[in-house]
Amino acid sequence: MRPVAELVGHSAGLRGVFTDVDDTLTRHHVVEIEAYTAIVRARAAGLRVVLVTGRPAGWAEVLASVWPVDAAIAENGGIAYLRREGRIERMYYDAGDPTADADRLAALTADVLRAFPFARRSDDSGLRITDAAFDIGETQHLPRAEIDAITTRCRELGARTLVSSVHAHACFHSADKALMSARVAETLWGEAPAEVAAHYAFVGDSPNDQAAFVFFAASIGVANVARYAADLNPPPRYVTPSPNGRGFAEAIDIILADRALIVT
Repeated sequence: MRPVAELVGHSAGLRGVFTDVDDTLTRHHVVEIEAYTAIVRARAAGLRVVLVTGRPAGWAEVLASVWPVDAAIAENGGIAYLRREGRIERMYYDAGDPTADADRLAALTADVLRAFPFARRSDDSGLRITDAAFDIGETQHLPRAEIDAITTRCRELGARTLVSSVHAHACFHSADKALMSARVAETLWGEAPAEVAAHYAFVGDSPNDQAAFVFFAASIGVANVARYAADLNPPPRYVTPSPNGRGFAEAIDIILADRALIVT
């Protein structure tokens, strides 16, 4: 990973930023003021901003409604809420009945909870539609072996799995953060995937950001991404000096400085 300062001179053509939320904008589960202010500054400068989180649909609907963002993608790409013409529109990645997997997800969750005494549903599970999530780092901190046990069992039950800094996720949909980011950009701005990959940055911190780190040319990890260095192949291209929301703000500072040079 190269220092994010090396992005100077190469980010002036960026149209916006897609960003993870937990441990990218937050520290100890609270949004850092530097991160929120950076989003406000980015929007004021004309950049588009989209949140891309593993958090549930219920959270994303609220974030898209009240934050200064263009959209909020939830459940690692399974669902998104888009701001269009003063309204918030819901969009699923997979066509068909969005609740079709509800019974399978419920059965999977029950199986995992029976199999592992240490397994807990995430506190936000009641707001989820397209995935199931288990708490690994929010109200409890599980060792790697226990996280692996949960994800292995989920895969044995036919699910895809992703791990973030706070949750282990299981789903039956075909999306990821990169695929849904491209879908959102196409829907809102009519841009092809290659345009999105070349003209937007992505900022994240953990393994469930892997697809986005691969997809976006300007992929940036906040400093705390280093704890997952062994799990990311490849890692983000750039890394900030600071962790969490302060690191996100540093990335925005670089992008805005490049834009200012072009304007002047």
